[in-house]
Amino acid sequence: MADEVHDVFEGDGYSVAHIDAMGDDYGFRKIRRAVGVTEFGVNAVVMPPGYDGGGHYHDEQQELYFVHRGTVEFEFGDGSKHVLGPGGVARVDAATVRRFRNVGDEDAVYVIVGAKGGYVGRDGRPPPGQERASGASQ
Repeated sequence: MADEVHDVFEGDGYSVAHIDAMGDDYGFRKIRRAVGVTEFGVNAVVMPPGYDGGGHYHDEQQELYFVHRGTVEFEFGDGSKHVLGPGGVARVDAATVRRFRNVGDEDAVYVIVGAKGGYVGRDGRPPPGQERASGASQ
């Protein structure tokens, strides 16, 4: 088994990293920049307990939020509020106002993916000589 990644490593056609290698304080972790993503935006945000991030919206990009750690309350432009814990996701259209609040008693970490232009479809293929992609290790 390989060692767990704790820094940023760039290989031939890929990068792997740990968000702690992208910063050590509260706020944004620039994942896109650190690992060289060019097709969509992606960041992580680390918030202390009780932090209220204020509201915002976008002109063009739809966003997906994934709660990695902690408990985050999402409030939307229609006034609705939803609390998400680890593993929770929220999709938000560009023009929809969204606001985030760490309602837990520990640091919260969420990951944001933003893009414009649409889904390209399922285009995964197995490498030459392999019949299908496998998710199980042997």
